[in-house]
Amino acid sequence: MKRMIAAVLTVAFVLTIGSISVMAQAAEPAKAASTEVLHFFGAAIGLGMVVIGAGLGIGKLASAAAEGIARQPSAADRITGAVNLPLFLLEGVGILAEVFILLIVLLK
Repeated sequence: MKRMIAAVLTVAFVLTIGSISVMAQAAEPAKAASTEVLHFFGAAIGLGMVVIGAGLGIGKLASAAAEGIARQPSAADRITGAVNLPLFLLEGVGILAEVFILLIVLLK
């Protein structure tokens, strides 16, 4: 799991640095047309990473809650009560990322 997260972060870093260098070279008018749609690519990569991260977090949280309830069914109410807030926060992060990416794409 740690290797996968490190790989995703490395790819994101390389893509960010690459897009910054391409945008810096886009000052020339001949190359401006080919780099005109790079914001769509960056938005798609960013949204994908946020949604994957939120999905992994929600999955781990639900798995831990289900395991805790299976071990101690009498504490199910307390476990679900403790899980609800972080679950809603993770979902909120995913939804906000989608809204921000939509705004970036529509306003560009």
